Amino acid sequence: MSEANAPASSNAGYRPETRLVHSGTLRSQFGETSEALFLTQGFVYDTAEQCEARFKGEDPGFLYSRFSNPNVSMFERRMIELEGAEAGRATATGMAAVTTAVLAPLKAGDHVVAAKAMFGSCRYVVEDLLPRYGIASTLVDGLDLEAWRKAMRPNTKSCFLESPTNPTLDVLDISAIAEIAHRGGARLIVDNVFATPIWQSPLTLGADVVVYSATKHIDGQGRCLGGIILSSEAFIAEHIHTFLRQTGPSMSPFNAWILLKGLETLAIRVRAQTETAAAVADALALHPKISRLIYPGRADHPQAALVKKQMRAGSTLVGFEVKGGKAAAFRCLNALKLARISNNLGDAKSLVTHPATTTHQRLTLEARAELGISEGFIRFSAGLEHRDDLIEDLQAALERA
Repeated sequence: MSEANAPASSNAGYRPETRLVHSGTLRSQFGETSEALFLTQGFVYDTAEQCEARFKGEDPGFLYSRFSNPNVSMFERRMIELEGAEAGRATATGMAAVTTAVLAPLKAGDHVVAAKAMFGSCRYVVEDLLPRYGIASTLVDGLDLEAWRKAMRPNTKSCFLESPTNPTLDVLDISAIAEIAHRGGARLIVDNVFATPIWQSPLTLGADVVVYSATKHIDGQGRCLGGIILSSEAFIAEHIHTFLRQTGPSMSPFNAWILLKGLETLAIRVRAQTETAAAVADALALHPKISRLIYPGRADHPQAALVKKQMRAGSTLVGFEVKGGKAAAFRCLNALKLARISNNLGDAKSLVTHPATTTHQRLTLEARAELGISEGFIRFSAGLEHRDDLIEDLQAALERA
């Protein structure tokens, strides 16, 4: 959490749905029901002595909204208690969370091992950005535990993965990879966006750091950007707090307030979207225009046993490959009436993405092929529409493919 006072009482003993409504709330003297909105850049102090003490960290409270803000602190505390973390810091975007979590603890001469299958911007950070600062990186097949072992070096400080992966929904063994990382003296950072904190808890599986793009399911209604890093008190204090304070990828108080409202309905939305995604996957699994369908909740998922072991349910996303490549995929996308073309996910509205030309377009054709991102591959993010309407929309569009 930031410099602000924590709430007087913790809701950590309650179930997730209750924590999502109550955790972190800081009420003003007016006793408002909904969280108040604190749109302020700075704060005032009763005395110069109090100001000095606060800057020294001896007096709890807020300093400046780049450092901390009541709305941001409430959002951080709610996420901390939901995730079961010791501490957390919010960021302006999900990529700010990933970049900070990966880069802030490292220095020139360090080494990072990461799974190849990840969001294009995440791969850029690991593969292109880190080496500019003297930090080496190795990309591995995230499903191959032996590849993780072989990639570890004496100077490996961090391992990074997404699970399920973007966009092909592979599920990586977090516990096993955490063990490999720890044996080599490294930390494991997990991007948990596709699973959401409702269906997967990486910290309980051995991960050291969890990151989210709050832009996705946490907001869930296409309104704002945000991110968060969750970990131990030591990691946040030693590596993240000062980095964020001095470099400034701060979350807007208004965005934090919106995300607090989003968290109140997160469990309800994710459950409904997951049920819809499962129904869509079942309806399309044997469609003659589809050559491959992948959904973590189905028995034919390549890592079905692992899904049952480390996830509480599937995902809100379905991936499928349309026969006929890019032209057929584009015909299908253009024929949809309900599901809209977008590069976002986790929204109340169903969204479809063509990863080869959007989120992963910067990768070479060979790199995309290695990850299973074909020209015909489509990623579907289930919204809150009636599942039958979505299935009918997708089936009709596939006929145009």
